[in-house]
Amino acid sequence: MQTLYAMDTMEQGALKPGTATSLLNEKLDQTCQIFTYLLYSIARVAQYAETDAQARASKHLPSAADLAVNTKIAGNDFVFQVLGDKGFQVNLDSWKLRRQEDPELIRKLYYQLTESEIYKTYISEPSRSKSSEKQIIEYIYKEILEKNELFRQHMEDSFLHWGDDEDMMGILVGNYLSKPQLFNFLQLISREKLDYAKELLLTVIDKKDYCMELIRPKLQNWDPERIAAIDMLLMEMGVCEFLYFPTIPTKVTINEYIDLAKAYSTPQSGQFVNGILDNILKDLVQTNQVQKTDRTRK
Repeated sequence: MQTLYAMDTMEQGALKPGTATSLLNEKLDQTCQIFTYLLYSIARVAQYAETDAQARASKHLPSAADLAVNTKIAGNDFVFQVLGDKGFQVNLDSWKLRRQEDPELIRKLYYQLTESEIYKTYISEPSRSKSSEKQIIEYIYKEILEKNELFRQHMEDSFLHWGDDEDMMGILVGNYLSKPQLFNFLQLISREKLDYAKELLLTVIDKKDYCMELIRPKLQNWDPERIAAIDMLLMEMGVCEFLYFPTIPTKVTINEYIDLAKAYSTPQSGQFVNGILDNILKDLVQTNQVQKTDRTRK
């Protein structure tokens, strides 16, 4: 959707063969950058325990508390695993993500963490358990990073598409913490999903005129020029899924595009897109143009 919208706003002279897939790949790269940086930020907050311990022990007259800073969090299993992942390190280097780090912000986030009861409980436990190791990392992300206005502003300033990807990041971070060993940082998006995205993108571009032939009669008194651009794109994408993607159930298509319309367009867009797609689907079914098959599982 974002790629199609970007292309609609570009001058025709700027559109060349390969522009669509190039823009799509760029947006997917941006999503991967944000995810990698979020995990890096979590790790850096945890690692700051060692920085804090060294700084306090180096005081001219350190107190007993200065000499007893608990650094357990710095050796958290998930932190160790992500920082030791070669693909993760490749992403950090190739996208120069370390340069984005704000050391003062990391320090503030760490001190915010140390004041929480869950952190105090974590460091008081003499041993490590998988559940407690995961729980404290989830806490850093959900309660420290996600809810800290300074960090959110930092993400907005550092990543242009943070606002679009923020909700997805919660799912990706959760998936990583559940099964970190299954993640391939060099291909966060599966080949199957990547192929689907490219095929849908190119299909919508190729079939745009035909899609509009089906959509325009359903607009009734609506002026196509006054309908939100996002709504039009979502309807074109929905029609293409009806006609050219036999393994995607029509109900799934309609529900997905209703959700996208609500999230990215006007308050009335969800209902509007739902009504138009539903009417088009009824006509396509009557003329036997919708052929759906069960998805073959690999």
